Order: sequence, then structure tokens, then C-alpha cells
Amino acid sequence: MVKKITITELINTLLDMDNPVPAKYIYRLSDLSDDDLAKIKAIWHQIPEWRRQALLEDTESMAADDTLLSFTALSKFALDDPDDHVRALAIQNLWESEDQTIVPKLLEMMSSDKSEEVRANAAYALGQFVYLGEIEELKENLLHQIEDQLISVYRGDDTLLVRRQALEALGYSSRPEVDDFLREAYSSGNRDLLASSLFAMGRSANSIWHPYVEKMLTHQDAEIRAEAARAAGELEAKSCRDLLLELVQDENEEVRQAAIWSLSEIGGEDIQDLFMNLYNSTDDDEELNFLEDALDNLAFTNDVGFFTLLDVAEEGELHYDDEDEDEIEIYLKDIEDLLDIDIDDEDKE
Repeated sequence: MVKKITITELINTLLDMDNPVPAKYIYRLSDLSDDDLAKIKAIWHQIPEWRRQALLEDTESMAADDTLLSFTALSKFALDDPDDHVRALAIQNLWESEDQTIVPKLLEMMSSDKSEEVRANAAYALGQFVYLGEIEELKENLLHQIEDQLISVYRGDDTLLVRRQALEALGYSSRPEVDDFLREAYSSGNRDLLASSLFAMGRSANSIWHPYVEKMLTHQDAEIRAEAARAAGELEAKSCRDLLLELVQDENEEVRQAAIWSLSEIGGEDIQDLFMNLYNSTDDDEELNFLEDALDNLAFTNDVGFFTLLDVAEEGELHYDDEDEDEIEIYLKDIEDLLDIDIDDEDKE
């Protein structure tokens, strides 16, 4: 049985400036109890800035590799750290958090923190709560408050970085004025605003942006091509499929990977063969791992692709052709076998 590291041992290690903090002690910072957190708070000011920054960088990396770890308690506390970069890192650690209690703090930091990095990170983090509001997992009045402040920041005179992050957070919003912001940024002539508009379009789940994204897949700037490729995948824009296939051979690695991943999200004939050919033609470990993930995602996309066989007509009726009907029969038979049930003809209709 592995002995649990005590809070005293953890604190002594954190205060030992002559040695790096071993991974097992950083793991101990996950799921801190209230009592343990209070003891960490009491000595936090004794830890130098560089070490506090390194701790939050390490916790972010570990949480990304192991979803069972949660450094939320430590990160929420670090939002009030006197060091700008520590505060910014604390927000990054909370980017995927659904803890609504941090919303007021994020709104305050976005609007008034002295650090541009912190304000930008706070704006980006609020996008998660816009998304939660759109799926009705956040109170409507709180959603509107977040949207109003993000709009105010985007329309305001803060730095371009902060305004871009506000726009990207608004990508999830169904507020009608957001469409105008995206068109404005897209046509602004500013490369960075264009990139953010494409990022936000990808978040929107709105097919009106398909032609906008498709046009940018051939942009001379690699970053713009990459953002457009990612947006095409998030939007499941089948009209972009042929251009994405071309981008698989792009000279820029980021563009190539964005195109591959988006093709795994869109699916379609021969994509698996393409991925396997790419897999068999490389011996780079990182690329092999990426292609394995893309193949897994493609398998998921193709499995649920059954639902895209059905097109909803304007009148609300469902239409499918003879070939689709055969696939539906196979799909229903698989369900029957899996659940050991019989689906009668009326239910099938």
C-alpha cells in the first residue's frame, strides 16, 4: 500500500528551494481538502514567484494528461496571486471549469486587472460559461450578464488581444449582434481579427459561416488556413471537404494537422484509407499518435453518421433514399442485437 503524502511533507517540499518539486507531490495538490488548502494558503507567500508559476504550469500539464486530477481549489485561490503570470496561469487551469462561482471573479478580472494577459485569459475563460448558457445549464440572467460584458469589451478600447479573446468567447453566443461582430472582424483587413473571427465561427454551430470558412482555406497565411481548417471541422462543413483533402499535403504542419482532424470530424468515403496511408508512411512518434487519435475520432464520426442520413425537410418531414434505407435497416438490426429487443415495423417507421 502506497503511503499518502501528508500535508506537512507537501509543504516542506514546496518550501525546499534547493530541489525541484517531484511529480508525486504535485499530484498531492489535486483535490485539496479545505483544511489542506488553508495550510497551503498560509505558506503560499513564502514560495517565490518563479516556483509558483512552475507549480501552476505543472498542474495544468498533469490535468491535461489525467482527467481524474482536479487542481480547481488551488487554481481558484491563485486567482488572487500578486504575480500577473500566476493569475493568468490560474485562469488557464480553469478554462474548462463549469464552476459558476468563479464567474464574478472572471468578469472582474476581464474588466479591471492591470495585466493584459490576465484580462485576455479571463475573457477566453468566460466562453465556457457562454456555452453552458446556450445549452441551458446556466441561468439566463447570468448568461446575459456575461454576454453584455464580453460585448462591451469587444466594442471597447482594450488591447487587440483582449478584444480578440472576447470575440472568441462570444462565438458560442446566439445573440444576433454577434453575427455582425464576426462579419466585421472577418472583413476588417486585420490578420489577427480575421483569425479570431474564424475561431468564433467554428464555435457557432451555424452553417451560414460555411462559405466564409471555405474561402479562407486557400489564404496565403498559414495561420489563417489552419484556423479555417479547424473551423470547417467544428462546423462539419462538408462543402470544405475537397479543399481539406488538399491541405493534408500543405507545407505547414499546423495546417496539415488541422485539415486531418477536421476530416475526421466531417467523415466521408476514403478518409480512413487516407489516414492509414499517412500512418504507414511516417515513423515520427508524435505524428503516429496524432493519426491514431484522428482514426479514433473518425471511427466515432462514421458510427454516429447514421443520423446524418436523415435530412429534415422544411415541412419537418424526414426523407431518405433506398440506399439510406438499407443502412438504416442494418443499424436497427445492430440495436436489436445489442439490446436483445425487437423493434416492430411501426416503431421503425
